[in-house]
Amino acid sequence: MAALLSCHYSAASPASSSSKFFSGHRTPFSIPHNHLATRRSSPRPVQCQIHNQQQKGKSFSIKECAISIALAVGLVTGVPALDWTSNAFAAANPAVPDVSVLISGPPIKDPGALLRYALPIDNKAIREVQKPLEDITESLKVAGVRALDSVERNLRQASRALTQGKSLIVSGLAESKKEHGVELLAKLEAGMNELQQIVEDRDRDAVAAKQKELLQYVGGVEEDMVDGFPYEVPEEYQSMPLLKGRATVDMKVKVKDNPSLTDCVFRIVLDGYNAPVTAGNFVDLVERHFYDGMEIQRADGFVVQTGDPEGPAEGFIDPSTEKTRTIPLEIMVEGEKVPFYGATLEELGLYKTQTKLPFNAFGTMAMARDEFEDNSASSQVFWLLKESELTPSNSNILDGRYAVFGYVTENEDFLADLKVGDVIESIQVVSGLENLANPSYKIAG
Repeated sequence: MAALLSCHYSAASPASSSSKFFSGHRTPFSIPHNHLATRRSSPRPVQCQIHNQQQKGKSFSIKECAISIALAVGLVTGVPALDWTSNAFAAANPAVPDVSVLISGPPIKDPGALLRYALPIDNKAIREVQKPLEDITESLKVAGVRALDSVERNLRQASRALTQGKSLIVSGLAESKKEHGVELLAKLEAGMNELQQIVEDRDRDAVAAKQKELLQYVGGVEEDMVDGFPYEVPEEYQSMPLLKGRATVDMKVKVKDNPSLTDCVFRIVLDGYNAPVTAGNFVDLVERHFYDGMEIQRADGFVVQTGDPEGPAEGFIDPSTEKTRTIPLEIMVEGEKVPFYGATLEELGLYKTQTKLPFNAFGTMAMARDEFEDNSASSQVFWLLKESELTPSNSNILDGRYAVFGYVTENEDFLADLKVGDVIESIQVVSGLENLANPSYKIAG
């Protein structure tokens, strides 16, 4: 089980930025010498000192932008620190999403759930265990111990699904991972019994932690159903660093000029199943220590960004070519076995298509790129902070335009307290490095 991470925190000051949202080079979510940073996860507990936090609201202007009604609803209302220019990432005439899509059901916003549903598996039995355990989150929104009645119903449903579907779940495990998967199922069953005791003891405060533990077991079982990497990356990208699976990183950030928050470790899960080129590029840069010592270069309440190296280059210069290494736009969508490359979903005419890794969670991680060059991403990354009630999955204007390749799964709330000038002390891969194919960092130079 992953260790709990925390942050040394006192009185948070609001994130700030004097820069425009886009650069003169039209790099969405990036500006010259201002790029996004990643976080790293550590296998050991990291403690955060919390004193008193103050959240301050910010008002922001939107100017010099031709914008559709759908975009206005999705990104204008309540958006912090957006400074629109004629080079806004939506361009002058963004396509208007279908209204039926805009009013679709509430999006999944939990990063763990998003990652579970993004796995390339088709096993209804384990999903029927997963869903009621996730529903416990909604049950806990009921005040007091009355919530425990709903939790007990959720638990009964999950237990029944596990009992009835266990043979189908076991048969769905990859042969090479079956022993591990069966062990996790045993831990899941034991954990459900422990949660039942917690409910009977009316210990409401202990429910959330046990729920998280159970869902980690479920996620582990589901990962054990994936047998190898499920598809071939297009030939033109096969020699690039590729993450053929998932990896977890810890990003430690040193916070400056904040008497409350001194440093924080963020855990990030990178999803190479759905973005092998994008995630592989990032892991390769992490192993080169590219981001270590780099500052947070944008923090405006809407995104946090880093990745722009010192000097005239706007990305990573590959020592072997002495040129900027760029990667293609990479978008995996529901119903497809291989990502789309080199084009936005809008350009492909796939306006209603749902992405496998949507911009739903606080701390969604994606690549910044030149607005008008789909294949211009290099090293600049950003984390989305705005919640998505008004921009649900496949209606968020960012979905299908920028390559998501991971989510912050621990301490994501502290991203909002980062500001320009805070320093990424280190990013470290703590698991999944064996899934990186073609690592360039091992090559001399």
